[in-house]
Amino acid sequence: MFFNTWQDIARIVIIGILSYVALILLLRTAGKRTLSQMNAFDFAVSVAVGSTLSTVILNRDIAFAEGLTAFIVLIGLQMLMGWLAVRSDKFERALKADAQLLYYKGNYLRQAMRRSRISREDMYQTVRKQGESNMTNIQAVIMESDGSLSLIMNSGNEQGEKPAEETEVMKKVNGMQTHKQSNSEL
Repeated sequence: MFFNTWQDIARIVIIGILSYVALILLLRTAGKRTLSQMNAFDFAVSVAVGSTLSTVILNRDIAFAEGLTAFIVLIGLQMLMGWLAVRSDKFERALKADAQLLYYKGNYLRQAMRRSRISREDMYQTVRKQGESNMTNIQAVIMESDGSLSLIMNSGNEQGEKPAEETEVMKKVNGMQTHKQSNSEL
């Protein structure tokens, strides 16, 4: 119950080290995208890799080569999904959620906040992290596809810059088209 054999302990140490090194090498080979902020698919792959790592280390019925193959398959799938998402807008939309507008020009978009399960306090926390003390300097709050909140600050219009709703950056933000067509949610 507390100890079987030194051979079992040695196997765990050796397989653990080999699996760890193999995983690090595979992740480095896969590139920074594999380690970036996660969307739902990235999260699922991360959980699967972690589960595979623990199974390979602790289950003596799983050979190191089988575990390495599982790592290669999972990281390869993640790389393939990223490659396809870069080359196909349809595939990218299927893989990733669009950003969601939650606050715009002094108005909290309550329906979008409810759907995204974001409270005002969640927004305020993000605003404080940016060194702001109130919402008057904020033009928009957006929930990104990875679940983080981004802020668009009020600035630049006096310098001839376009307002946020006209920029390429805001093109794929859910709620901007609705806001431009109708102010009914405001």
